[in-house]
Amino acid sequence: MTVDVVNSQNQKVGSVDVRDDVFGGRVKTDLIWESVTRQNASERRGTHATKVRGDVSGSGKKPWRQKGTGRARVGETRNPLWRKGGTVFGPQPRSYDFHLPRKVEKGALRAAISQKLQDGAVIVVDALVVGEIKTKAAAEMLRKLGIDGKALLVDVKPEDKLSLSVRNIEGVRLLPSNRVSARDVVDTRRVVMTRAALEKLQEALG
Repeated sequence: MTVDVVNSQNQKVGSVDVRDDVFGGRVKTDLIWESVTRQNASERRGTHATKVRGDVSGSGKKPWRQKGTGRARVGETRNPLWRKGGTVFGPQPRSYDFHLPRKVEKGALRAAISQKLQDGAVIVVDALVVGEIKTKAAAEMLRKLGIDGKALLVDVKPEDKLSLSVRNIEGVRLLPSNRVSARDVVDTRRVVMTRAALEKLQEALG
């Protein structure tokens, strides 16, 4: 597969070969689902908590004697069966994070990029640079590239000027190629990456 390379003015300046053995073939959506689920789970705060019988206020004294009163037996007022008693098996603070094999994560990213390539939602540019730190300059560059809405910009080592210029543009993210995940790719309409970033990803995922 051959993809055109354009400049910041959206003019074709060359092409790059995309290996079919890396970004070709069937898109494994199950791997994408697993990777996105894992990343979402790792960001859950997990701070929910309920009070067990040892946390609620109340005495540990037995309210009345065990037998002879005609009432149900009870050991303390913090009994979970009683009003204002403790909670049984309620949620407690915990981490939802879990691990996936590296091959699964790589396969998910490979599948996500493959899907975007098949959909024609990937734009390859020779470089991602702006002349000055200005949101207007970055927005103008994206407009010339035909970017409207959510977009992911990928470079091997993002330029500081561009990072500062796009951070106030809603829906636009700039990431280095070694920090891109499958969720980043599927959660955007267009992917703009430099030729160097595409070659780096192709080498890492091959």
